[in-house]
Amino acid sequence: MPSITRKDNRSSHASEQTPLLQSASEQRSHGTVATPDELPESEVAQQGEGGPPQSPDIRKSKSHPNGRPIAPNSEATGTVDPKDLVKFKKNGKLEGVSDWQFRCVFGGIVLGYLITMFDSTLMASSHPVITSYFHASNSASWLSTAFLLTSTSLQPLMGRLSDTFGRKPLYVAGLVFLTATTAWCALAQSIGSFIAARAFCGVGAAGMLSMGNVMTNDLVSIEIRGTYQAYINLFYGGGSACGAAFGGFLCDKLGWRMTFAVQIPILLVLLINAIFTTPTFLGPNLAKRSGLGIRDAMKGFDIAGSILLMGSVAFLILGLNLGGNIYPWKHPIVITSLIIACISGAILIRVESLATRPVMPLPMLFSQPRGNLVFNNFFAQIGMNTILFNAPLYFQAVKLESASVSGFRLAGPSLALTICGVSAGFIMTATGRMKWLIVVGSLSMLLGATCLSSMWDAIPTWLATIFLVPSSIGQGLSFPATSLAVLATSTQEDQAVMASTLILWRSLGIVMGVSLSSLILQNALTLYLERLVTGRSKDKVRFAQPCVPPLCRRDLSLRLCGWSGV
Repeated sequence: MPSITRKDNRSSHASEQTPLLQSASEQRSHGTVATPDELPESEVAQQGEGGPPQSPDIRKSKSHPNGRPIAPNSEATGTVDPKDLVKFKKNGKLEGVSDWQFRCVFGGIVLGYLITMFDSTLMASSHPVITSYFHASNSASWLSTAFLLTSTSLQPLMGRLSDTFGRKPLYVAGLVFLTATTAWCALAQSIGSFIAARAFCGVGAAGMLSMGNVMTNDLVSIEIRGTYQAYINLFYGGGSACGAAFGGFLCDKLGWRMTFAVQIPILLVLLINAIFTTPTFLGPNLAKRSGLGIRDAMKGFDIAGSILLMGSVAFLILGLNLGGNIYPWKHPIVITSLIIACISGAILIRVESLATRPVMPLPMLFSQPRGNLVFNNFFAQIGMNTILFNAPLYFQAVKLESASVSGFRLAGPSLALTICGVSAGFIMTATGRMKWLIVVGSLSMLLGATCLSSMWDAIPTWLATIFLVPSSIGQGLSFPATSLAVLATSTQEDQAVMASTLILWRSLGIVMGVSLSSLILQNALTLYLERLVTGRSKDKVRFAQPCVPPLCRRDLSLRLCGWSGV
């Protein structure tokens, strides 16, 4: 029987196999030759009979008979050095890590997610108190923008850096940054100092979130990864809910400085835990394995691509957050930021196509199925955050509800998101399948968006609240499955980079959803003012619109849209 290459296998069975998971032979070879002896018996029999292999199952997929390769190009010659293999125990956990050590490390990861998401969503309810204290209400948007700017732009770099220098140094550095800058927030004496502290908090959060995801993949095999993704989803959702729900309460009862101070003891415990329990051998550790110092290791790092990626993402977020919130969209600062982002992005594509080890590999991003999965999440985040950002405004402006009541109506969708996210993780581990979760989740999000777009001003409030649930169910089902599918269709060499890239595009989807929906609402306000406002003073009302604060313009636009039946 002739040997079977990955290319031949994919081309001959592309129509029969699910596009989300590779077969065992495909995951093993990664562009190299897989002999029949290496294939499962059932697959060899099917190949001999001329029939397609069965739909792949992550419970049966193995990257190598003795483990999975961790060093790039270790399979280039069809052989793998034993020292380049990651081996797992029968329970699916990494060899060399005791059960006690595993519980400490993974417990620290999920608690880190909890505290990081609590901190990042804290601004939603506490920023009015903070800006009022510093008499700087016009700087409110910068409290969240500064954090988002650094955390989003740095996340894609973490994967490639951790491949070079190891997971532990970046994870510990992220905790150090987050602990120190959280204390800085609590002690800040001016709004400028506080905004700078929030920006550096984003650096720590980028390290925490990226390394938590990558380290979990290092610690457990792909067969049981879904279970631990469920635990991460639970703590992730819990932290977000606690920050948004109790941030204002803590500010009122303890003061805004204490909302940051109470995080410091927990972060110190997590830091000590990370220093003493995190294994040093997680990840490829290319610099250590090659015997190179930091300076020599950085020579092979994609520095130009990293700078361009950070610059393009940072200026894109800056322009989208400033436009319509602090400055009008025609303001020179907004236009300049967006132009720089476009130019940097174009140069980035050219640089990454020539780089030896690009920080964002374009072939992975624009190839099936990984590219499809990444952009699925990007567009889904745009839709989901358009809904979440504007739902409270709808209930306040059209249904005339208070801010607290309108916010409470998001409790149901948030609960549905958490339950579905946790359930999806356990389902993937039990069944080994994820394609149907992504398909059902995407259809559910489409159903939710269709229901919301059909609402009218006289719709019962209870029905409008129910219409928010399908989209959250869809996100809860599809996002964990997408995360695992991206890892399952990547080699160990590429998994850290792909995980960071997926997080980046999800974050960009969040920013785009908020900004685009804000732009549409402001343009709708101008249109409906022209159409609906009549009388002698109509010109004064229309010309006064640019002077109205952005949030008030959005409120008025929603109310006009509701009255007009749109």
